[in-house]
Amino acid sequence: MLQANKLYNTAVYIPRDERGKLTTPENASDKKPLRLGKVHRAVFAPGGKRLVGFLVKRRDVAMMFKREDVFLALDSCEFYADGIYATRVMESFDDKARSRLGLDWDNCILWEGMDVKTNTGRELGYANDIAFDEHTGAVKTFFVGDSGAARSLVGSVEIPLEMLRGYHKGFMIVDEEAAHLGLNGGLAAQAGEATARASLAAQEASKRLGKEATQAVDKGSYALGKMIGQTKRATQASLAATEKSSKEKKASHTRTSDKKSSGKAARAVGRQLGKVGSMFGSFADEYKKSSK
Repeated sequence: MLQANKLYNTAVYIPRDERGKLTTPENASDKKPLRLGKVHRAVFAPGGKRLVGFLVKRRDVAMMFKREDVFLALDSCEFYADGIYATRVMESFDDKARSRLGLDWDNCILWEGMDVKTNTGRELGYANDIAFDEHTGAVKTFFVGDSGAARSLVGSVEIPLEMLRGYHKGFMIVDEEAAHLGLNGGLAAQAGEATARASLAAQEASKRLGKEATQAVDKGSYALGKMIGQTKRATQASLAATEKSSKEKKASHTRTSDKKSSGKAARAVGRQLGKVGSMFGSFADEYKKSSK
């Protein structure tokens, strides 16, 4: 079993043959492979029970112009110590991959960051990781928790796939029984009961003193999990205004804390997903031009 979070920022490569052309791993030479980008988000089939691939974030052009994300199908992935290698060359990506898999793309789901509640309406937190079979993509477990501070202290709730009811209006819906599952650990479990009490007190303190630091990540995660089709229908005027503002501020932009930056990145992901439909053509055209 693999966990989605552990694959994030993993490099994605396309092998080259002796002539330097892109090829499959079986025909790869010692030539340096094309580095496409890094794993960025996990994509799940409609219904949410199977991981079908990943969104790959590519490097910005000249550190200024953003490139669109690329969809890499799980059935075209080989996992190695140095990264993930695409096995079907261009058919590993975007439209060709979606067509081969027969995906209803608009109804594919990004589970991570989505709020979770039971079928009776009890809110449990949000999905922060998913364990899945690396060969079939079948989901085994959803990890659900609250803020980053709370997860480090008391861990997450592990909800088995069998308790998943599905997606409804921006929420992951699970059986009521999930509300009675225990936490999987964290600082409290490791340090014993006495330290657990201190940890829980620290958790309350972090809510008061570290609220700003944790909110940046949590707000981004809260907004991230959504159906891809919903993002396509986002208001274009709002998107254009946001992009314009971003460009104007880029020259004077300075790096903030890691957590705050992570929150901003999560929000950016949400905005980009609406453009996924045209990504393959863009990626293919770019490669053809660079190969001449």
